[in-house]
Amino acid sequence: MLKAEFSMRPQILFPLFTDIASLKGIGAKYEKLVVKLCGDKVADMLWHLPYSLVDRTYQPKIAAAADGRVATIKVRVVEHVPQKTKKQPYKVIVEDDSGQMIINFFKVYGDSIAKNLPVGAIRVISGKVESFNGMKQMTHPDYIARPEDAEKIAVIEPVYPLTAGITNRMAGRLAREALARVADFPEWLEPNFQKQQQFPAFREALIRAHFPKTMADIEPGSLCRSRLAYDELLANQLALAIVRQKVRKQPGRILQGDGHLRQQVLDNLGFDLTCAQKRVLEEINGDMASSFRMLRLLQGDVGSGKTVVALLTMLNAVECGAQAAIMAPTEILAKQHLETIRPLCEKIGIRAELLTGRVKGKGRKQILDDLAAGEIDIIIGTHALFVDGVTFKDLAYIVVDEQHRFGVQQRLSLSSKGNNADVLVMTATPIPRTLVLTAYGDMEYSKIDEVPAGRKPVDTRVVPLSKIQDVVAGLKRKLDEGCRAYWVCPLVEESEKTDLAAAEERFASLQKIFGRKTGMVHGRMKEAEKDAVMEQFKRGDISLLVATTVIEVGVNVPEATIMVIEQAERFGLAQLHQLRGRIKRGFQASNCILMYGYPLSETSRSRLDIMRRTEDGFEIAEKDLELRGGGEVLGNRQSGFSEFKIADMSVHKDLLYTANKDAKMIVETDKALASPRGQALRVLLYLFERDDAVRTYLVG
Repeated sequence: MLKAEFSMRPQILFPLFTDIASLKGIGAKYEKLVVKLCGDKVADMLWHLPYSLVDRTYQPKIAAAADGRVATIKVRVVEHVPQKTKKQPYKVIVEDDSGQMIINFFKVYGDSIAKNLPVGAIRVISGKVESFNGMKQMTHPDYIARPEDAEKIAVIEPVYPLTAGITNRMAGRLAREALARVADFPEWLEPNFQKQQQFPAFREALIRAHFPKTMADIEPGSLCRSRLAYDELLANQLALAIVRQKVRKQPGRILQGDGHLRQQVLDNLGFDLTCAQKRVLEEINGDMASSFRMLRLLQGDVGSGKTVVALLTMLNAVECGAQAAIMAPTEILAKQHLETIRPLCEKIGIRAELLTGRVKGKGRKQILDDLAAGEIDIIIGTHALFVDGVTFKDLAYIVVDEQHRFGVQQRLSLSSKGNNADVLVMTATPIPRTLVLTAYGDMEYSKIDEVPAGRKPVDTRVVPLSKIQDVVAGLKRKLDEGCRAYWVCPLVEESEKTDLAAAEERFASLQKIFGRKTGMVHGRMKEAEKDAVMEQFKRGDISLLVATTVIEVGVNVPEATIMVIEQAERFGLAQLHQLRGRIKRGFQASNCILMYGYPLSETSRSRLDIMRRTEDGFEIAEKDLELRGGGEVLGNRQSGFSEFKIADMSVHKDLLYTANKDAKMIVETDKALASPRGQALRVLLYLFERDDAVRTYLVG
């Protein structure tokens, strides 16, 4: 499908893609609030679904009205008792033939109460009933209506997520107005599947989702919400399938070296590759030998040997007379790659250099000149690789490490410097299958699911903070034996100053015990300071390194075999897994101690329990997805493919797999989306705004 085809939104969707301010009653006063609530287009209100409902079918007499329940009662106004002070409520006494009730108003606007509730008038009121000093009360009723208008009171009322300044009634009214602009779209679901699932039509599903009849209709697994979730998932998977088809057909170059450099590296490694590494190498080399451009995701747990695989595939490009680049998100990780790659390259006469933002002056100019002249075979760096002024003689192969820490545009910027370059994306963050499909579905996929032989499991224990003295005593015994250890303190943006102060306090207390053998690193230190401390730790001048999560990725000290994580309940599973990976770099037995404080929530207890039970990063990733959701697992820099407004992977996982198969079938049988169903699917893509995602990827 051509990019131009995604510049024309179907006319049937025009009413939904006008400014949300075009809905009645918003005006300048409420526009910013409504945009904050749901978004700036009318369509955004469609996806802003209620999370609960109020049942107003309970219609008792005053005397029988139960405390805490929402009741709808027909009353007569008896008396007004105005406020004596601003702190006291304005009271209106009402009655029926069973007794009296007080209606309280803490906000009084002019004579509005007197007009709505004149003495002697009959009114229908609806709201929550409470008792105070033996008297039934209702504070700020949700509805006050004349008897002839009582049918306008919603018997079952949806409850929406709100922002300050927007009432639930206003949100409901906006939803009704937005729904009125939804046409009867052509059906894009496969008929047999729709019948099998008993899914209603799209418009009917939207109406039922916004105006549920029972609490069951609110559940993510209800028929109406499942229908909408499938629509969103199908739009996601179809957009990815279109992009993937386009990427597969992009002209590339055949990279098929003779293997002489790779064999020399293998001879110098000192260990054999795992079966998983060999399998992945075959997959990548097969792509590189193709005449189409490669875009492949390589997923491997901490210590599984991804860097060696990356080097061997980069050497395939070098054997063909071309250049290769590997881009890492941090300088620490880039330097770690350099330490692994450069010694092996030097032994076989290949030049590998480092380029980061800290490389300045003559040294930087020399690297840039040599890179442009083709005298550097492999360049390792950070985002500094894709800035203006960095040119290559013949960049044919790109490795992007920890892809989720880069934006898509950054990856595309580096790709544009190459000559039809193949791209390998690597991540040490295990990704659940559902997120692979939704966030990386435009890529081929390889997984290293095996660790090198001889690696010993980490003994992980969960200990309360109250036993910190025992932990310190045990740590002292280990350090006296010559071990090296990390002590990790939490650090989050919301309380960075407080957390940093606590980390520095912990460092001071441990330094009193362990003396000059104690060092500290944190994110606010200058790079040179961090590097100096890390170098001391690597050499063994420092035995205990107190750190924040700055060591989460890219720190490689095989001699470090102990990890203490303080307040482990404050970390996500992915973080805990990455941190524990720092003591899986060597072949010695290692220990991880997760110290927690009270009170411990059920979610935190589950996190710590799974960390104690398993080291399988993929099992941990699935649990992390279940506990935190996809956006948190991946971070917020992905392309937008993974961000769902309705679909919930803990409920709709099976629907995702079906949508994935359906999308593949569609692009195989109707790649131009020209059939009647194909035309309907175009509407779906634009409705869920997947046209933007498609255009973003087609740029590359």
